[in-house]
Amino acid sequence: MNETPRKPVHLAVYDTYADWETGHTTAHLTQRGHQVRTVALAAERPVTTMGGVRIQPDLALDGLRPQDSSLLILTGASLWDTGDELAPFAAKAREFLDAGVPVAAICGATAGLAREGLLDGRAHTSGASFYLAEQPGYGGTERYVEADAVTDGDLITAGPTEPVAFAREVFARLDVYKPDVLDAWYRLFHDSDANAYPVLMAAAEAGDA
Repeated sequence: MNETPRKPVHLAVYDTYADWETGHTTAHLTQRGHQVRTVALAAERPVTTMGGVRIQPDLALDGLRPQDSSLLILTGASLWDTGDELAPFAAKAREFLDAGVPVAAICGATAGLAREGLLDGRAHTSGASFYLAEQPGYGGTERYVEADAVTDGDLITAGPTEPVAFAREVFARLDVYKPDVLDAWYRLFHDSDANAYPVLMAAAEAGDA
């Protein structure tokens, strides 16, 4: 029997996109057979990341439907803190969450979700609690968690210094690795634990990593 094809993971891209925050996530998702597609406000115009990398988006945001996706990733960017240009991505995150499709937000993207009211009823984290407290409309102070990354149902959040923990939560949510392999992956990439490497190699030889 043929397996049901996986739906793509959608990575939001925009000018000033913080390159380092989702590199582990997208690289290892792709290695594990997940298709990653980029989505921007306009598909015809390339965006330029904070690191100066130009990305030609795969599709426009208004054409993205939750039922066609397995996950929406929102990365930090300077634009999250300088106006409402990226507000449509937060609105799209609401569509995803309402449809039961996961959303993963890191760094400044958490501020966008805060302004959209999406953090108020969910456990979440960010770079700092005061950063979110400054966002208009945010009422989730009591649900803020001091942690490297937090998953609450279909919502994953993390701060800008935690790209590995962010990836770990995404992998757990999408069942990318078995729990023991995921633990070894995190120990290797976050803690530089050489003892984790043989676990990953054994899993790879067995087809589990």
